[in-house]
Amino acid sequence: MSAPIPTADVLGLPVPVLSVSPVTLAAPDRAVDLQLRVSAPVTGSGLPVVLLSHGLGFSHHLSSLHGYAPLADFWAAHGFVVIQPTHLDSRTLGPDRGTGAGGVPHWRSRAEDMSRVLDRLDEVEEAVPGLAGRLDRGKVAVAGHSMGGHTASLLLGARLTDPDDGTEVKLADPRITAGVLLAAPGRGGDALTDFTVEHYPFFLTTDFSRMATPTLVVAGEKDDSAFLTVDGPQWHIDPYTLAPGPKSLLTLFGAEHGLGGVSGYDVAETTDEDPARVTAVARLTAAYLRSTFDPDDTAWRTAGDQLAAGPGPLGRIESK
Repeated sequence: MSAPIPTADVLGLPVPVLSVSPVTLAAPDRAVDLQLRVSAPVTGSGLPVVLLSHGLGFSHHLSSLHGYAPLADFWAAHGFVVIQPTHLDSRTLGPDRGTGAGGVPHWRSRAEDMSRVLDRLDEVEEAVPGLAGRLDRGKVAVAGHSMGGHTASLLLGARLTDPDDGTEVKLADPRITAGVLLAAPGRGGDALTDFTVEHYPFFLTTDFSRMATPTLVVAGEKDDSAFLTVDGPQWHIDPYTLAPGPKSLLTLFGAEHGLGGVSGYDVAETTDEDPARVTAVARLTAAYLRSTFDPDDTAWRTAGDQLAAGPGPLGRIESK
């Protein structure tokens, strides 16, 4: 078990959180209506928004609005409004998940879910008691774990070629001005296994060269994802190395794909369970977003200094 890093002085004390689900956005053009969980601090105004995209995983309910409580709870308790959609590839939607009305592939519909939420933030606000008028719509981030990291990267400016029609796909949303990629997929081409090429051909042409939005990439030192890539843990660093700045990279020592267990409390699919590591991810990502939204906020620099100075550091940070 790793020792936690002391960042309470950086982020302040947590406040009570109100979480409401499902918040349902009617979507007649989608296979099912879009259901969300919204978590927000009960106090405060001018609150930044984090759109959190779930991964696929093996558990039934974590790939939905029910997952990622260790992150959503922490971020909301430290001043963010966290919005979690249930994407069409969620296991909660049954065996035919993955396509929407008209056969929209899930890699595209996931990003479209996030833009739909931003289009209809008024409805989201009204659905949560006491939230209306408290959001800062000029401070919107997207975060995602695993497949959710791929979704987030597209919204941040990464591109791909649609394997069905050969067109270049541009799904960046200019309303999103910061990002956090957690164990996100890397480059395509010869980095992929035959399994990935067969089942996820859209990964083949992933292009990070125009992902210019400020982003923190979080990667596990031992996250080899061997069924997806032949590049080993380095693959999850590609969104940092292959994208232009400004970018930061947090490499977590000893971490595997679950990054200690970010997808849920006491999750059986986590192969590297470490509550201290999860707390570090939550705190460092919150500090990064605060300082990215407000350059005068020193939370990120201070948290980074604490990470480097602590005994038995949990990881290292680099930036460009």
